[in-house]
Amino acid sequence: MKLNKLVVGVVIAAASHAVAQPAPSAPSPQPAPPAPSPLAAAANDYRLPANWLCLPGRADACRTDQSATAVAVNGSTTAVPWQAATAPKVDCFYVYPTVSFDTTANSDMVPGPEEASVVNQQLNRFAAQCRMFAPMYRQVTITALRSVMTGAPMAGIDRDLPYRDVRDAWRTYLADHNGGRGVVLIGHSQGSGVLKRLLAEEIDGKPVQKQLVAAILAGTNVLVPAGQVMGGGLKSIPLCTAAGQRGCVISFVSFRADAPPPANSRFGRTAVVGMKVACVNPAALGGGSGAADGYFPTGRIDLTEQPSVVWAKGTTIATPFVTVPGLLTAECIDRDGAQYLALTVHGDPAGARTSTIAGDVVAGGRILPDWGLHLIDMNASMGNLIGDVAAATR
Repeated sequence: MKLNKLVVGVVIAAASHAVAQPAPSAPSPQPAPPAPSPLAAAANDYRLPANWLCLPGRADACRTDQSATAVAVNGSTTAVPWQAATAPKVDCFYVYPTVSFDTTANSDMVPGPEEASVVNQQLNRFAAQCRMFAPMYRQVTITALRSVMTGAPMAGIDRDLPYRDVRDAWRTYLADHNGGRGVVLIGHSQGSGVLKRLLAEEIDGKPVQKQLVAAILAGTNVLVPAGQVMGGGLKSIPLCTAAGQRGCVISFVSFRADAPPPANSRFGRTAVVGMKVACVNPAALGGGSGAADGYFPTGRIDLTEQPSVVWAKGTTIATPFVTVPGLLTAECIDRDGAQYLALTVHGDPAGARTSTIAGDVVAGGRILPDWGLHLIDMNASMGNLIGDVAAATR
């Protein structure tokens, strides 16, 4: 599975957010969860291992090489070995973004290369801290979302089914696998949207809340009352504000610092009166700026229509991932009605190391500013997120 298919998936997932949300021109109330179809699909049995993309103790999609090469500012390279934890203290429960190329409105339960690719990019590095749980679920497919975007929605799109599947997987996980362990929720785009609802309906204010280590909800708008760290859709689960804090939410949407969310942005803006989009900087949970510890795929992100990144002049990177210490800083910004994670690139075009990163959505040779850096929300902060989880489990 090439990365371009993964990228298409997360882009279309973001597009679904745009289709479903009101335009940011006038206030509107929070939409109610969609009602199940009268002919709702039968529930999955998540006691069956086949309904999980990843489970502990087996060779599956979550067992991939995460080794990386660090490229210094002078272009020199250093190997960054990686190893999964042998006895992790906590679990990770992950819901992937829209990646299914199935031709139906909702995906089937047969994992394909799309799902394997996305967990490799967004989840597998967390195996250094967690036991890994990733359910398959009948997400709204790229095929269905394309039909919506072109103004001819295909019949039979069940927008509630993804949530019902993940909820059932969560309940099975708690009953059969958890055993009182702490758990980290991780999602991106459509996956984050599902987890927002799961937090509100299955965790917030319930006994299991005490087991929540953290919830990483990347690439989606989580709304909180202006000036508050709690409220909105979550009544008693706060945003993270300090390193080592447990039971809190890390949520952000990424944009280049010199290209903030425009007025029509799909992310980082809300029309709901009195609310703002949550921004928690994975590189500085207490606020301010911090070094973004990104892990990027070595190859090209084709959908961007941007040229391949030359990570170090005259050097071929042999590992599947690359990291560029000191190249990026991240800071949450609240300005001109937008709240977002601003990524600043500190590159030297004349230097031996890359002076930029890919990740913009480009169509017809034009960068689409309303998408920001949605494609690399997780990549750009990956090392920080893993460090945040490690600090919360000590």
